[in-house]
Amino acid sequence: MGLAGSDIVVIALVALVILVLFAGIKTVPQGFRYTIERFGRYTRTLEPGLNLIIPFIERIGAKLNVMEQVLDVPTQEVITKDNASVSADAVAFYQVLNAAQAAYQVANLENAILNLTMTNIRSVMGSMDLDELLSNREQINERLLRVVDEAVGPWGIKVTRIEIKDIRPPVDLVDAMARQMKAEREKRAQVLEAEGYRNAQILRAEGAKQSAILEAEGQREAAYREAEARERLAEAEAKATQMVSQAIAAGDINAINYFVAQKYTEAMTSIGTASNSKIVLMPMEASSLIGTLGGIGAIAREVFGEAPAQPPRPRMAPARSTSARTTPAVNPFAADRPSEEN
Repeated sequence: MGLAGSDIVVIALVALVILVLFAGIKTVPQGFRYTIERFGRYTRTLEPGLNLIIPFIERIGAKLNVMEQVLDVPTQEVITKDNASVSADAVAFYQVLNAAQAAYQVANLENAILNLTMTNIRSVMGSMDLDELLSNREQINERLLRVVDEAVGPWGIKVTRIEIKDIRPPVDLVDAMARQMKAEREKRAQVLEAEGYRNAQILRAEGAKQSAILEAEGQREAAYREAEARERLAEAEAKATQMVSQAIAAGDINAINYFVAQKYTEAMTSIGTASNSKIVLMPMEASSLIGTLGGIGAIAREVFGEAPAQPPRPRMAPARSTSARTTPAVNPFAADRPSEEN
């Protein structure tokens, strides 16, 4: 059965409606913005997702990427403030904030941002000396970002970062800088070495000074204490002599024996400790020494309050006279003399 004319018209109308609907449905991907023009005039901006436009009356004007984008700035020659020629390249990051302004305020947006960045690189770097240029990249980046971002503001663009990638001076200039750096390092090393030597000499002198002061103080203290000891010894000697003198004046024979025995013992000690004596010949009476020691014992017994078993005075006098008369017969050293001479 054939189709009537009205059915064909209905089918055509349905197909036309479907085509119109498909023409009016627009899908915007995430990260993009589409501008809509009605009869060539901007009306609105489509957001990401499903959108409807009026077919045949409205159309998409520009499709703009609103994600942050990277723009590579090519290498260019820059003349610094001190007339040094350097090569520099950079990279810029920007983002579209207003799609309408980016689409209709400037033509060829990327090229405009690129040329603006290159021009400001030459301006900023050309106003600095070479040393300042090589050591202040952070300052260069900051100045570039401020100037370029202010310039692209009316275009609906936000420049987020501008980074100088590399600054290359000429080879001969690099060699000269290396020699200069080496000379400065050597000078600094010599200065530090001289300062270290000076400080060491100062410290040594201060140490020697302190050592001399301490040594002098020690000698002074030693001399003071030695003088004090001699003074105490002299006082003791004087006191002992005074006491012996008083005892002698009182008629105490034991005091005389004690005094003689003390001097006798000291003389014997000096003779025995002499370093240059090997054989000592003592033509002395051993009985006299024994008698003197007996007198010392009697004095000690009287001092400590012990009564002697026999009176010491009658016992000491015969011994002293007998030994004086019989010295050749009882001398103990005479028996040893033949053996020593042999």
